[in-house]
Amino acid sequence: MLRSSIIRATRSSASSVVPSTATPAARLQRAAPAVCVQQQQSRQAHAISNPTLANIEKRWEDMPPQEQADLWMTLRDRMKVDWREMTMQEKKAAYYVAFGPHGPRRPPPADEGRKVLFWSISLIGAGVALFAATRMFASPIRPKTMTKEWQEATEEYMKSQGTEPITFYKGMMVQSPPASKTGSDQITE
Repeated sequence: MLRSSIIRATRSSASSVVPSTATPAARLQRAAPAVCVQQQQSRQAHAISNPTLANIEKRWEDMPPQEQADLWMTLRDRMKVDWREMTMQEKKAAYYVAFGPHGPRRPPPADEGRKVLFWSISLIGAGVALFAATRMFASPIRPKTMTKEWQEATEEYMKSQGTEPITFYKGMMVQSPPASKTGSDQITE
């Protein structure tokens, strides 16, 4: 692509080069097409109609994506000319499309914070209610591995095996009160 661009540039510059032996009239005639091309390009960037740009702030979100893209491309082409030639409505539309509060820059709704707080409290409350219901309907009989005696025996076994020699401390595995004397609250194997 770069090579083809360079070739086109050299061809166009070679065609516009006028030999030094040519008369002044021939030089002007050869240089005229380049000037005409530049004038045509500046004429192509004409002003955008007022109905197209009217209330663009209110209409932008509702416009189809293709129409948005077409308007943006037209504004972009229009911004390539001298900005003093642009109308005030074109300048405002270009600024709104480029930096306006639409799409990801749209401000959040006014009650969004309250909704987030409400849903967070609701979900936390539902979790607490589920936990309480589970605990309420759980069996009151605890497994025998949850007794203090079992946990002390587990601790002795771990000590004899050399488990956790650095951070192991006495009472590390014990987390339950001693078993009751009746033995009715234990599940037997």
